[in-house]
Amino acid sequence: MFYFVSTPIGNLKDITYRAIEVLNSVDIIACEDTRTSLKLLNHYGIKKQLVAYHKFNEKAAAEKLIKEHDGGKNIAVITDAGTPVVSDPGNVLTKELKERGIEFTAIPGATAFTPALILSGLDADRFCFIGFIPEKKSEAEKLLSKYKNLDVSLIFYSAPHDIKKNIGVMYSVLGDRKACAVKEITKIHERAESFMLSEGITEEEPRGEYVIIVEGGQCAEDPLLRLSVEEHVNYYLEKGMKKMDAIKQTAKDRGEKKSDVYAAVSKNEENE
Repeated sequence: MFYFVSTPIGNLKDITYRAIEVLNSVDIIACEDTRTSLKLLNHYGIKKQLVAYHKFNEKAAAEKLIKEHDGGKNIAVITDAGTPVVSDPGNVLTKELKERGIEFTAIPGATAFTPALILSGLDADRFCFIGFIPEKKSEAEKLLSKYKNLDVSLIFYSAPHDIKKNIGVMYSVLGDRKACAVKEITKIHERAESFMLSEGITEEEPRGEYVIIVEGGQCAEDPLLRLSVEEHVNYYLEKGMKKMDAIKQTAKDRGEKKSDVYAAVSKNEENE
């Protein structure tokens, strides 16, 4: 049997009795980082065979774990903190298990975005979890454009060295909105800073992993999206924009590549 076990995101006491019971009962524990997991396992006196299972070896490690399972072993999968699969390793393995008809289950527990949503004070009735956004600005803009009209809270994860850049691209695509950056969840220095996207966070040297909650937008569809690509570009040209700026803004509005918009406009001009 495979078990995907949620572990604490900070405070070691935030683990369920069932999770401890399962970790004590299995033959193998697959860890994102064995050194990090040992702190938790040693705290609860759990001594098991540990194997590394992380984003750099997911496919190969998944095959090895399945072979161990086929040999009669029970296996638990954990990550450094929180719930496996959710913006953490595990999805490659769950897909393989599903395709092969191998039984597995999830042992629920801590995950970072739910307490962060509560601490933000923003709308928690409905929300959309997006997780980490791409490193490349163009890819980040394309992803964010898909969600900019949703009238629900948007939830992101961010590494400390990326947070200011991420907030900047959020502002450029989503516009100015209320937001909250939450870090050190369940720890002594837990902090939730509310801010406007246009202002950013006040922390000079961000440290620790962040959850960013952003206020929802307007659900109504942008009327410009009902136009053809050429009409969309012409809308900005008539407002006095230069051609390349109009193409760039149109691509941003539509969540498309600038080169594709340019090609569409050029093709229409050739046919005239």
